[in-house]
Amino acid sequence: MKCPKCQTENPETRKFCSECGARLLLICPQCGFENLPKDKFCGECGHDLGLPSKPIPKELSFEEKLAKIQRYLPKDLTQKILAQRDRIEGERKQVTVMFCDMEGFTSLTEKLGSEENVFRNGSGL
Repeated sequence: MKCPKCQTENPETRKFCSECGARLLLICPQCGFENLPKDKFCGECGHDLGLPSKPIPKELSFEEKLAKIQRYLPKDLTQKILAQRDRIEGERKQVTVMFCDMEGFTSLTEKLGSEENVFRNGSGL
């Protein structure tokens, strides 16, 4: 079993990592529940922990991201973006989101059809 903290390979019988001392747990790929190394099925959702899980995609470096996006953008546009990079970095904002339930909306959209609804309401189904 691979240690989630230091990535050292440990025998399945161990409860703590031989390298860093971290508790060895099997994270269920289905629900994220922390199971003991000897568990065969998830204690939360019953998922078979013996099934191979999907590999976790590695985080791309800035250069790798840039190389990927350059395939889809014209070179001059890429250069403009890079020149303004310090000004267009993302920022976090606190927002308020309101969800509403409109009475009769479902029956109205069924009568109108999805294309008509998009044009009248400005939103898709």
